[in-house]
Amino acid sequence: MTIELNATPRKALGTGASRRLRKSGRVPGIVYGIGDAVMIEMDHNDIYYKLRSETFHASVLTLNLEGKKEPVLLRDFVMHPFRQQVQHIDLQRVDTAKKMHIKVPLHFINEDIAPGVKVGGGKISHVMTELDITCLPKDLPAFIEVDLGKLELGHSVHVSDLKLPKGVEAATHGTHTTEAVIVTVQVPRGAVEVAAEAAPEAAATKSAAPAGKAAAPAKESKK
Repeated sequence: MTIELNATPRKALGTGASRRLRKSGRVPGIVYGIGDAVMIEMDHNDIYYKLRSETFHASVLTLNLEGKKEPVLLRDFVMHPFRQQVQHIDLQRVDTAKKMHIKVPLHFINEDIAPGVKVGGGKISHVMTELDITCLPKDLPAFIEVDLGKLELGHSVHVSDLKLPKGVEAATHGTHTTEAVIVTVQVPRGAVEVAAEAAPEAAATKSAAPAGKAAAPAKESKK
């Protein structure tokens, strides 16, 4: 499903103009990338509720600017420090013939049946909740699924373990490599500490226990 954004060119610029725009229920923004940058304004309520959707953040959007439609990506937005108000939004034009670099959310499934949790009593720890990928706009997935159904206690899922959709590659840069850990399952730290504290007490109790009943002395034979 294509997500469409309606916008109009923003003529009045500057801090004061942006403040007045927000008071009137509009959001100032900018579209950049291919061609010239264009200052725009959008309906606040429309963009506010769209921003609450996970899909909106990892989709190629259709910007309708006075009847002219073009593909764009959400690149940044600014919220008011304490009000539920969008202050500014940045959109980037998309070249459909070139690969793009974007973050997509990770969806974890089968956590409750993972052997490390169900049998080992471990706890799932999410190291990453989104993944940097590169792909053509037409291949962009809304999310990437991570199946934890076979995850054993003390084991991890790495980027290299993921089954990525066709045309999608994990972006490797800096510390973000194919061996980067996405999720792991470990015994909770509190449980380890309790077990460590209980071990000496159990050993002391065992050593203080009374010895078993001694064998009865052999009877003397009658002469």
